[in-house]
Amino acid sequence: MAVAFLGVRHHSPACARLVRDAIRRLRPAYVLVEGPADFGARMDELLLGHEPPVAIFSYYRDAGRVHASWSPFCGYSPEWVALNEGRAAGAELRFIDLPAWHPALAGRSNRYADAERRYAEVTERLCREFAVDNTDILWDHLFEIDPDGAAERLDAYFALLRGEAEAGEDDTAREAYMAEWIRAADADAGGRPVVVVTGGFHKPALETLAASGGTGWPDVPRPPEGATGGGFLVPYSFRRLDAFTGYQSGMPSPEYYQRLWESGPEAAAGALIETVAARLRKRRQGVSTADLIAARTLTEGLTRLRGHRAPARTDLLDGLVSALVKDDLDQRLPWTSRGPLAPGAHPAVAEMVAALSGSRVGRLHAATPAPPLVHDASAELERLGLDGDGPVVLKLTTPRGLERSRVLHRLRVLRIPGADRESGPATGADPVLEERWLLGPADPGGRRRSALIEAGAYGPTLADAAAAVLDERVTGAGADMRRLADVLFDAALCGSADRSDRIAGAIAAGIAGSSDIAALGAALGAVLGLWRHDRVLGTARSALFGTVIEECAARILWLAEGIRGGPAPADLDRLRALAATRDALLHAAGRLRLDRDAALGVARRVAARPDVPPDLRGAAFGLGRALGDTADPARAVRGAAGPATLGDWLAGLFALARQEVLDPDASVLGVLDELIGGLDDGGFLVALPALRQAFEFFPPREREAIAQGLLERRGLRGPARALLRAPDDPLLVAEARALEARVDRALAAAGLAEPGGPNRDARGDVPPPGEEGES
Repeated sequence: MAVAFLGVRHHSPACARLVRDAIRRLRPAYVLVEGPADFGARMDELLLGHEPPVAIFSYYRDAGRVHASWSPFCGYSPEWVALNEGRAAGAELRFIDLPAWHPALAGRSNRYADAERRYAEVTERLCREFAVDNTDILWDHLFEIDPDGAAERLDAYFALLRGEAEAGEDDTAREAYMAEWIRAADADAGGRPVVVVTGGFHKPALETLAASGGTGWPDVPRPPEGATGGGFLVPYSFRRLDAFTGYQSGMPSPEYYQRLWESGPEAAAGALIETVAARLRKRRQGVSTADLIAARTLTEGLTRLRGHRAPARTDLLDGLVSALVKDDLDQRLPWTSRGPLAPGAHPAVAEMVAALSGSRVGRLHAATPAPPLVHDASAELERLGLDGDGPVVLKLTTPRGLERSRVLHRLRVLRIPGADRESGPATGADPVLEERWLLGPADPGGRRRSALIEAGAYGPTLADAAAAVLDERVTGAGADMRRLADVLFDAALCGSADRSDRIAGAIAAGIAGSSDIAALGAALGAVLGLWRHDRVLGTARSALFGTVIEECAARILWLAEGIRGGPAPADLDRLRALAATRDALLHAAGRLRLDRDAALGVARRVAARPDVPPDLRGAAFGLGRALGDTADPARAVRGAAGPATLGDWLAGLFALARQEVLDPDASVLGVLDELIGGLDDGGFLVALPALRQAFEFFPPREREAIAQGLLERRGLRGPARALLRAPDDPLLVAEARALEARVDRALAAAGLAEPGGPNRDARGDVPPPGEEGES
């Protein structure tokens, strides 16, 4: 077998050099690369002449799963170098790994991520042995700086990793598939060499698997029936590639490694010292010539101290910190660990990390095929005059304004950069009829095109893609009604409310599984407003929103009937849910499948149960009255009397049917005056907070009407508003009186009350002259 197995670390210049030299030396018949086999037939597209970094974006969607994955390439990626050098050598090129949608790769959003968790114990032991902080520093120390003997060290390194780490089922499936390609290429090469470039972790297993087995070309797996999958080339960026901004491949500081690949370690270090200085000066941080000399000197000193032939990345960074940072650091230096830069990092350190990360953005060749969505979006933006930049004001009451708004909202839902909404309706009940947007410049750095290509996995047009994303969000929301309500409002803004039967089905299932009565009520209130009134966004009488109203109302009533509990403060969110249900029954029952008789039965049963919280009993009674029940409200109020329950019961009643107090024929006001006036000070103090909350359901004009009714009932004259504007907080006054009474009783019990002196009556008032000692 004339197969050369080259195990690499993804995005390693040292590995890229070994791959380049091997292909130039061997002139192989085949170059096989770890990459998505379903993209192999489009190798000419990948090698059109793009400016890296670029990536293969792979997508997959079926009824139960959505998956997206990237296979990124930069100029120093061993896989990218292998493909370009192989093409130059006249070799046949093949991607030999399973497609990104395959279950073996289902948990990966990046094909070329380091699998460090599989061999963490080995690398930690090596880090301790070489006295370095992490794998990145270990890798630079062993491979990037000293090219002599790098191939042998790599073989030993990867053999050690694989020898002490267990491969999972996913790795086993991938390696078995890649081995099929290797055997077939070797059999077809006619004795000429075959070069295999894969992650170093797979190399030992592939060497064993490729030695025996069948030699036929394997089939490329296709998505199962009913699923869609595929891939496109997208521009990528160093920012997305960098481990310091969250990229999971593990190779940080791409700008440093790009310069290392192009110019070598000495030139890379020298250029980046100048870049860091320029960035700091731009931020008005003083960097003198002496500072630069110190940075170079310290970098060179650290290089020699650590036994490196040339400056490594951390030699450079540590030298820069030593020379340019004069303050004490509150955090450990970011390159001593893994992951994104922590908040609060020293500004100079942040600039160093940014300089070594770089700002390069890839560019695709002009002939690169793009998904239909890219062309549809460009055409729509141009047709509607949204292809410029600057502020845009949209009138939602005009057909053109609404159409432009929908296109921008579809871009927002698809997370396409370049259009930010500054103001507009925030909920279905929001009466705002105008939107303000800020359009960004025409795609700086290719970010919009890249995002559109990736969004092309969802559909060929903006409308189709936005509807598919909303489908996905509904599935992800499950039974979380607040998230489902957000999706519904976005569907209204995008003009997608009735485009998807799947949205309706998923929302119905989510409602059926929700036990959050408050969230159901919030969703019902918002959707009911859109269904009843919204002719601006086009959701009035929407079938989808009608389904939501039916399901929410039924679920709220079912949940309400199952609630049990004793006296407790009124649950305002629960009361709002019942109020929304009342509105649905009153205003939508004629057009939708809402059973008022069944709802009235629920209201009567809940109102009559003594083991239901008082606010819910009051709300149920109010719901029954709103639906036509003729039960005597005055009698019901008397039944709820009691300092610990009256206010909460009234809160429920007022939330659903506050007109009962305003109706002079219902005699509720007189009963309330009688009950509250009959409370002693202690009972009044207990009842007061809940009573105040209950009467908050009345707007000011109605509270004034209640005050006027009380004055007339007592035969008093005067402005009703005076009763609503007490000079002191009533609760504070009541608490003060109760405190004074307790003090008087304590003094009397201790025999400290002044004989014959003034004391206070039960309400804490000083008795008038001549009544001292009377009680």
